[in-house]
Amino acid sequence: MVPSRTLHRMQPRRWCPVPNAVDSPHRINFASYKLRILQEADLYTESGQMGAFLRREGLNYSNLQTWHRQLDLGQLAGLTPKKRGRKEDPIAKENARLKREVDKLKAKLEKAETIIDVQKKLSKLLGLSLSEDVLK
Repeated sequence: MVPSRTLHRMQPRRWCPVPNAVDSPHRINFASYKLRILQEADLYTESGQMGAFLRREGLNYSNLQTWHRQLDLGQLAGLTPKKRGRKEDPIAKENARLKREVDKLKAKLEKAETIIDVQKKLSKLLGLSLSEDVLK
């Protein structure tokens, strides 16, 4: 039997921007990751600290430059994940809303017709005419 330490060494490592997150089942939010890296990188002022930080994170200085440029130009949209898939058609959305509204109104009308039918039957049973009730 092979010890678990040996099995771990035999598995190839994937690059991951967050250390120890390779085995994590959660997705990484790259926008927050990039902003966190930029904020943390701005804290390092002494010689050698930035290089150690970049090595620890597995990044190049050019990554920081690109991300800073995007941040300065206001391209925060480049740092946020984009919505994937088909775009919503506004006409189809309005159509669906109107269909729901029509269905509600049809149900309301059906209830009103049922009430009117019951009233007609009741007035027949009591021998009242609807015109006499309206005049009173």
